[in-house]
Amino acid sequence: QVQLVESGGGSVQAGGSLRLSCAASGYTFSQYCMGWFRQAPGKEREAVATIFTGNSIPYYADSVKGRFTIAQDNSKNTLYLQMNSLLPEDTAVYYCAAKTTPCAPFMIDSLYNYWGHGTQVTVSS
Repeated sequence: QVQLVESGGGSVQAGGSLRLSCAASGYTFSQYCMGWFRQAPGKEREAVATIFTGNSIPYYADSVKGRFTIAQDNSKNTLYLQMNSLLPEDTAVYYCAAKTTPCAPFMIDSLYNYWGHGTQVTVSS
């Protein structure tokens, strides 16, 4: 049974940093497409960053390019999202998600099969 458990959310001031973690279990971590998505109050869920753990090629939403980095540790079955230079508009619940290959299209949330429960990120100005 696939399980995804996020951690690392919290409250931070604008300009600060947070690192989210997603511990995965129940499947072969290195052969799945994985991603971080977020949903702010009153808004639709959107893709933040995605990656195919088999080749580590990342994809980013334009709004986070240069500030966020998605990474994986296959030995720990863990996906990370390093978030730097945080802005108030980054405030949202962040979700980890996974799906089987093919990965493309990477940034469509409805194509992901497995989801974590989410972790809150709040950025104050």
